[in-house]
Amino acid sequence: MKDASATVHAVFTVQEEVGLKGARTSSFELNPDVALVAEVTFTGDHPGIEKKDSALEIGKGPAITVSDAEGRGIIVPEPVLAWLKEAARRNDISYQIKVGSGGTTDASIIHLSREGIPTGVISTPSRYIHTPVTVLSLLDLEKSAQLIAGAVELVDKYF
Repeated sequence: MKDASATVHAVFTVQEEVGLKGARTSSFELNPDVALVAEVTFTGDHPGIEKKDSALEIGKGPAITVSDAEGRGIIVPEPVLAWLKEAARRNDISYQIKVGSGGTTDASIIHLSREGIPTGVISTPSRYIHTPVTVLSLLDLEKSAQLIAGAVELVDKYF
C-alpha cells in the first residue's frame, strides 16, 4: 500500500536562462515522484506583445501550462493537468491555460530527468518579464501560491 504522506522539497534554482542548470542537477538528485515549477509568464496586454501572441491577462488568475516552446519544451502529462485543475476547482481559484510558443522553463529539463518526472507549471501572469520593472497583480500572485498549496494537498491522490 502506498504511503499517504508526501515529502515536499522546495528548490530555488539558478541558471535557468543559461541551460536550466539548477533544475537539471536538483531534479536528478531529488528524483521526485512529481514536480511543480512556479514561474512568471508574459501577457498579451503590453507594448511589444499582441493578444494573438499571448491570450493571458493580468488579473485573471494563475496560468497552468499545457505546453511551451511549441512543444519543444514540456508537454505536460494529462494526470498533472488534471491534478492542477482539480486543485484550482477545490480552492475556487480562477485560472488561465497557457500554450506557449516562445521560451521554456525549468520544467522542460525536470520532466526529462532520469526516467522522466511528471512535471507541471503554474505561472503568474506578468508584464515586462526579464526586466527590473516586472509588473504583476498581487492577487494573481496570491492565487498562484494558493494553487500550489492546494496541489500539494492533493498530491497523494494523483501520484
